[in-house]
Amino acid sequence: MLGVKYLTEAHLKGFEKYKYSSIDTSYLSVYVMHPFWNKCVEFLPMWLAPNILTFVGFLMTVINFLLLAYYDWDFAAANPAENTVPRWVWSVAALNIMLYYNLDGMDGKQARRTGTSGPLGELFDHGLDSYSAVLIPIYMFSLFGTDDLPPYRMFFVIWNVFLNFYLTHVEKYNTGVMFLPWGYDFTMWGVSITLFLTTIVGPGIWRYRLETYNISMANIFEVILIGSGIVTSHPIILKNIYMSYKNKTGKMRPFLEAARPMFAFLWLFFITTIWVLFSRNNVINLEPRIMFILFGTLFSNIACRLIVSQMSDTRCDGFNILMWPLVATVGVSCFPWYKQVMGSEIDATVERLLVQGLTIFVTVAHLHYGQGVVREMCSHFKIRCFKIVKPEPAEQEMETPEEIV
Repeated sequence: MLGVKYLTEAHLKGFEKYKYSSIDTSYLSVYVMHPFWNKCVEFLPMWLAPNILTFVGFLMTVINFLLLAYYDWDFAAANPAENTVPRWVWSVAALNIMLYYNLDGMDGKQARRTGTSGPLGELFDHGLDSYSAVLIPIYMFSLFGTDDLPPYRMFFVIWNVFLNFYLTHVEKYNTGVMFLPWGYDFTMWGVSITLFLTTIVGPGIWRYRLETYNISMANIFEVILIGSGIVTSHPIILKNIYMSYKNKTGKMRPFLEAARPMFAFLWLFFITTIWVLFSRNNVINLEPRIMFILFGTLFSNIACRLIVSQMSDTRCDGFNILMWPLVATVGVSCFPWYKQVMGSEIDATVERLLVQGLTIFVTVAHLHYGQGVVREMCSHFKIRCFKIVKPEPAEQEMETPEEIV
C-alpha cells in the first residue's frame, strides 16, 4: 500500500529458514492449560484459520478497553467511596480476558492441526500481544482511581509490563529459543479472578488501606506486579542468555549487537519519561488514557520490528523512525524557555491537541506497518492471513515452515 515495503529480501529469506523453538516450564501451562486447550481445539472446524482465533482474542482486549473507557475515561470512577463503573462491566472484562488467553493458547494448536503452521502465524500472534501489553494493565487502573494510583505511577506500571514482554523477545533474539515466562499464565488468571471478585464483593474493596503503614491496595498491586518481574523473569532471562553464550548454543553476537534491541526501547522510555515528568501543563493528568495508548502503540511498533528481526535472523533497529515526531512534540511541550522564546506559555489545550494528533498519526502508521508486513508475507508464501489455502499439487512436495503460530 502506498508503495511502501517493510520487508527486505533478507527478511523474507530469513523467514524461509526460520524454525520455531520454545521451552515452557510453567506447571500451570504444561499440566493444566495445554491439556485443556488440546481438548478444546478438537471442537473447532478444520476450515477455521488459526489467525482468526488470534485476532478474535485480541478484539476481546480492545472491547474491554472501549468498555472501561466509556465508563471511566479519566480513571476517576474509583475516587468516590463507591466506584461508579457498573458491576457487570467487571464480569464482562474478566470473561473477555479469559477468552483472549484461551484463544491465544489454542491458535498454535489449530495451526498444527490444520497443517498451516508458519512464521506468519507466530508474527501475527506476538505482534498483537505486544499491543495488548498496554491494553490489559489499563483495566486494572480503573479499580484504584487516580487518588490511590496517580497517572504518573500508572505510567511506570505500564512500562514494567512493557519491559517484561520485551525482554522475552530480546532473549529469543540472542538465544534463538522462546522461553515462555511463568508470569504470563498467572497474570492472565490473576487479572480475570480479580475482575470477577470485583463483581461479587464490589470495587470498594480496592480502596482499603492499611492505615498504620499508610499502604493502599494500589501500592500492593504495584509491588506485586513490579516485584514479580524482578524476581521470576529478569534473572532467568539473563541466565538463559548467559548460558547460550557459555554453551555456544545462541546467536553469539558481540555485546553491543546483543544489546542493540534495548537501544530503541530505552530511547522510548527516556523520551516519554521526560514528557511525563516535565510537561509544561502536566499533560499526563489531562490525557492519561490517550497518552498510554500513544506510548503503547509506539512500544508495539518497536516490539514488532524486533520480532521480525529475531524471526528472520536479521539485525534489529537501534532507533524507531516513529520516535522523531515524538521527540519534536516532547521538545515543544517541555522546552524550559518556551515563554521567553514564544512570548507566552504553551496552552494546555494545545498540548492536549498535540497528544491527540500524535496518537492518531502513530496509530495509523503502526497499523499501516502491521498490514504491510502481513500482506508482504502472505504474498511471499502464497497464503492468506484469515483463510486456509490448500497448496497446489505442484507445491505439495515443497518444504514449508513447521513452527507454531
